[in-house]
Amino acid sequence: MTAETAMRTERGLCIGGAWVDAADGATVEVRDPATGELVGTSAVAGAADVDRAVLAARAGFSRWSALTADERCDVLLRAAALVDERTPAMAELLTREQGKTVADSVKEISFGAQVIRYYAEQGRRVSGSIRPTARRDIRSLVTWEPLGVVAAIVPWNYPVDLYAWKVGPALAAGNAVIVKPPVETPLAVAAFVQCFLDAGLPEGVLSDLPGALAAGSRLSEHPDVDAITATASTATGQAIMRSAAASMKRVTLELGGHSPFIVLDDADIAEAAAAAARRSFSNAGQICIAVNRILVADRIADDFVEAVAAEARAIRLGHGVEPGITGGPVTTAAVIEKSRRHIDEAVAAGAALRAGGRAPELAAGLRSEMFFEPTVLDRVPADALVMREETFGPLVAVHRFGADDDVAAIANRGDYGLAAYVFGDDLDRAWGVAERIHAGGVGVNVNDVSELQAPFGGWKMSGFGRELGTEGLEGMMQQRHIRIRRRTA
Repeated sequence: MTAETAMRTERGLCIGGAWVDAADGATVEVRDPATGELVGTSAVAGAADVDRAVLAARAGFSRWSALTADERCDVLLRAAALVDERTPAMAELLTREQGKTVADSVKEISFGAQVIRYYAEQGRRVSGSIRPTARRDIRSLVTWEPLGVVAAIVPWNYPVDLYAWKVGPALAAGNAVIVKPPVETPLAVAAFVQCFLDAGLPEGVLSDLPGALAAGSRLSEHPDVDAITATASTATGQAIMRSAAASMKRVTLELGGHSPFIVLDDADIAEAAAAAARRSFSNAGQICIAVNRILVADRIADDFVEAVAAEARAIRLGHGVEPGITGGPVTTAAVIEKSRRHIDEAVAAGAALRAGGRAPELAAGLRSEMFFEPTVLDRVPADALVMREETFGPLVAVHRFGADDDVAAIANRGDYGLAAYVFGDDLDRAWGVAERIHAGGVGVNVNDVSELQAPFGGWKMSGFGRELGTEGLEGMMQQRHIRIRRRTA
């Protein structure tokens, strides 16, 4: 298939290197959340389609794992180059199905290409070792080997980016991969997959099955799937663990978050407010490492809250393809429903609404029920619902702490530990707070904890296992020890 046909708005399932219909003919319409207009359609996979993909993957794995690391690298680098070429069209498609601005879609897809390039090269650097032994006639060789068939589950908030996080290391390690992308946003993903097919990826090595519960359950329970990696809700992660237990699959889970943003009393207020607002309201707050709760020192709280509220009010809501728009719709109406519930509960408990809290005025043709003003709540009690569970929407809660309060202990309350942020001018002091935070990633004076060459993942109910970095590649491999006795010492 050529670049001209790569932008698929009517897509099937990718099995055995071909686009095919679902076994039961199921399809779903994909509509623009901003306007309700039809963007395209997608086949929807069921359990029977998973079985077909697993058969193809077992054959594909035999071919792919037999290639040298250099040969696999060449294919992945060609795929990344095709992603770069097709990014503008893919970005508009992603915006129309998911809602984020085109600028953010370009950033997401471009980073996905970087991830593929990184793991293409990292796959060439995998080496074994000869270990010391207790006997002169014994040699111990330790090698890294692929897992086999890896299943991956990708969410709708960053469907291309998180797709790359999973398939990049899995393919570089020599595995075959079956991915279940979201039915809400399957179209840009199809264009991404097409880049791998056009790059010469062998048949069966990458299958792509948009689906719901039936497909996900079958993947996690299938006896011929060797590992599963998922970015999902905590409840979904728990279900995957239970289902995968029967065959003792390798499981990697990146689950829910509830990220605190700590503002110490010596922080640069304008810088911290801009950073908090960006991490709170980008992609309508639909980010696993979004700032959910801000813990700000009493002494600077008034000025900080006003600065954050001003940042929120400055966001221009509209269709993400339009120039000058800096905020788009939510992807599903459930996001707004939960945001409203959290706002109402906090205000009833004494919180003050400082910005947002309602549907915005919009240009003609846009769906008001899918937009919500970026919202800032101040003086939120520590036991409010929004302080205890992830909103996953355009809402941030501010809780003030005093000079005698242990802010790290406040931040550590709760079951989640994916990301956290600390802002303060005294780096030694801020670093000291960061080292006491119970989270897989902590940003100090920076509002993002993801770094391509460093591990990403959670503590506690936010999951286990790591993506990105060399750890992401090692998670897609297993070790073999070969112990040899020489005839002469």
